[in-house]
Amino acid sequence: MDWRDHGILLSLRRHGESSAIIDVFTEGHGRHAGVVRGGAGRKLAPVLQPGAQLDLTWRARLEEHLGSYQTEPLRSRAVAAMSGRLALAGLNAVTALLAFSLPEREPHPELYKASERLLDLLGQEELWPLAYLRWEMQLLETLGFGLDLRACAVSGRNEELAYVSPRTGRAVSRQEAGPWVARLLPLPPVMLGEGEAPDREIAEGLKTTGHFLEARLAPALGNRPLPEARGRFIDAFSRRL
Repeated sequence: MDWRDHGILLSLRRHGESSAIIDVFTEGHGRHAGVVRGGAGRKLAPVLQPGAQLDLTWRARLEEHLGSYQTEPLRSRAVAAMSGRLALAGLNAVTALLAFSLPEREPHPELYKASERLLDLLGQEELWPLAYLRWEMQLLETLGFGLDLRACAVSGRNEELAYVSPRTGRAVSRQEAGPWVARLLPLPPVMLGEGEAPDREIAEGLKTTGHFLEARLAPALGNRPLPEARGRFIDAFSRRL
């Protein structure tokens, strides 16, 4: 059997003398691995870099087999990724989180499109952090851990929403926070699509999404630790504050 699709290369490991096994997030077939003959050789190794956009043809005798890929490069993001520390850290965070969190062979076309748009912003440091925060929110939503920021969990009103419950992921208004305020997570206006999105607010938003990645997503995946690449991106971004 075979299929053809577009995909984002997440990772590569050597297989034998010159082949490689690549893990790719495809639009129609989800996260899907396969062997590339000559993938570790001089011709293909420079093309098969994390973040690269590929045209893929997958073939296998049976669907459950690992199968093999034929690849054609559509877009390299290597130059954009090397434009600065934040860009490289951001690309590594995205590919690592996708490889960490996505089940194999389960399509998520909307997340795929969002990931493609995000990676196309690499090197645009004024746009990237906000786009990345929104992408993490969509990642949580896609995997069943989305935040409910529509109204206060206590009052049901949508005025002065300022916090997120670390237990339920629901918004809490400033008036209703009361004695629990120290236990709540920040809900900056940027997470509601409001305001000018200063770096300080984006950092607060990443603290909140990071909590749910670590406390909700990771336990659901067998309590594996989050990829270190995300922490390195947060550190790189924090240097701008």
